[in-house]
Amino acid sequence: MPLSPRDAYLNALQEGFVDDPAQRHAVERLQLCHEALHARWRKRPRGVYLWGPVGRGKTWLMDRFQDGLLVPARRQHYHHFMRWVHKRLFELTGQSDPLNRLADELASELTVLCLDELFINDIGDAMILGRLFQLMFNKGLVLVLTSNQPPQSLYANGHHRDRLLPAIAAIETHMEIVDVRGPEDHRLHPGAHTQRYWVRDESQPHVMSELFVQLAGEEGVDWPLTVGEREVDVMRYKAKVLWASYDQLCESPLWANDYIELCDRFDHILLSDVPMLASDEHMRDIARGTEDAAERVDTGDRKMPTISLRDNGVRRFIALVDECYDRGVPLYLEAAVPMELLYPDGYLEFAFRRTLSRLNEMQLSRFGLGRS
Repeated sequence: MPLSPRDAYLNALQEGFVDDPAQRHAVERLQLCHEALHARWRKRPRGVYLWGPVGRGKTWLMDRFQDGLLVPARRQHYHHFMRWVHKRLFELTGQSDPLNRLADELASELTVLCLDELFINDIGDAMILGRLFQLMFNKGLVLVLTSNQPPQSLYANGHHRDRLLPAIAAIETHMEIVDVRGPEDHRLHPGAHTQRYWVRDESQPHVMSELFVQLAGEEGVDWPLTVGEREVDVMRYKAKVLWASYDQLCESPLWANDYIELCDRFDHILLSDVPMLASDEHMRDIARGTEDAAERVDTGDRKMPTISLRDNGVRRFIALVDECYDRGVPLYLEAAVPMELLYPDGYLEFAFRRTLSRLNEMQLSRFGLGRS
């Protein structure tokens, strides 16, 4: 029998979890939602929006909630959900009000939609979500969301942020906003470690060369890899193991869908020649788009934030780490500097904190054990 959020949390405490007041409060809000969804005379409950910094257990809490549901539900990473949304909107081209049709599809199939890691930095997504959230709530969907930011901070400095404000208002109307901030980073608790991060020693051979053979069982091939509709030069690949340089995966014009495909195809990804990612050199005439340099956006007279020379690549690196983390695909890095010095400051500093936390968790032996 599936466990309720409260029972799952109590079981975890018995198994060694650290009791956490903010988490316990979140569990009780999720418990109320769970009970209302399964009541005999069901009235649609308010959804739950969990927000707080990395390491606070937001994803774990949402997953335990979803695991205990006996009503139709879907759990997706936010990036995967938006990939599906864009695909369906393309397929519905030519039909009247395709966004409303898409919302109808969701409402006909699901009672609950759980989206992990809501982080909007894309004007195209902001414009879609401004109305889509309203439609989903109006059609009776119950949403459970996790984010590093409270609703009012979503897309805070984004161009045409006014397009997202209706979605923020709908979230605040239809969801319980639960702050799970606290002093404890639960990802940093002791555990068995497996090294997956090395600082490059120029006097020694690449660590990755030996590691690749160890994981793949043979040398592999070095011809270009087809990703989406383009060919990407890589160091080597074979079976379920990929070795590429930072420039090949993060300075090439790849985007979130390409990293999703890589995690579909490979069980281990090795990334070498990772430089220090912060840079004092600034870019001019930035092409800001729905994905890194994919589409230009007219900013009018609005002054855009200062972007460093490496920040487009850093955004891709963040997307790659997010995808590997969410899918349980171990990412092995050989870098020029220690992990904490990769990106000490800059425009993407806030987003990179989550990346560092995830890279640290990837050093734990248990990471990736759930990979199917």
